[in-house]
Amino acid sequence: MDRLPVDDDTWVLVLTGAGVSAESGIPTFRDAQGLWETHPVEKVASPEGFREDPMLVWRFYSQRRAGAARCVPNPGHDALVTLEKRLGQRFLLATQNVDGLHRRAGSERVVEMHGNLFKTRCSLCARAPFDDADVYAEGTVPACGECQARGQFAPLRPHIVWFGELLDPDDIGSINDFIRAGRSHKLLFLAVGTSGAVYPAAGLVNQVKAAGGSAWLVNRDPPENAAHFDRFFQGPSGVLLPQLIG
Repeated sequence: MDRLPVDDDTWVLVLTGAGVSAESGIPTFRDAQGLWETHPVEKVASPEGFREDPMLVWRFYSQRRAGAARCVPNPGHDALVTLEKRLGQRFLLATQNVDGLHRRAGSERVVEMHGNLFKTRCSLCARAPFDDADVYAEGTVPACGECQARGQFAPLRPHIVWFGELLDPDDIGSINDFIRAGRSHKLLFLAVGTSGAVYPAAGLVNQVKAAGGSAWLVNRDPPENAAHFDRFFQGPSGVLLPQLIG
């Protein structure tokens, strides 16, 4: 099997999607109809749903925290840590996953595009998101202590990018800066566990190609936009990434 072409002038941008987490056993939270316990997923993953029923939203995310906390990084996560150690500043990992498994595996140069399941932020004030692994009892809506100290009640919310919300401009900026820095070198885009046909994978592969880079994809299913990738490896990332990276 071919190895990822990495030398002293290579810059690698990695994008990981749900397929990587699925190999660690991250539980599926909705059925084929897009429902969770008969609720449309938008009811528990949108600003409108949170305003309407914050208790329901926190029950949903507490269940997800409990499930994700039992899972551990897989060999695909570990292989990306190995690649980061080899490349240092010439490596950036952007992930659509919110389970925190990349950081638990040891990855440091990580952009969590959709947030982190184990972080919480205030729904009102501008305090920074903070670590929070609590699985809240049913019926609980945690409140912001800083707002309470000012005599104002403000519910805390999971630090997740919900439906209808934009990605953090700082995260997008970090990725764009990396592509700009890498375009004068051997820039390589590696998408893992994602179809590559929808945003952000589709946008990133086009950006890298426009910058003169190459694009590789590792996924269980063939991509709809196969022509955009230079190489495609079909199969589980936990098996293929260790072989590609070594």
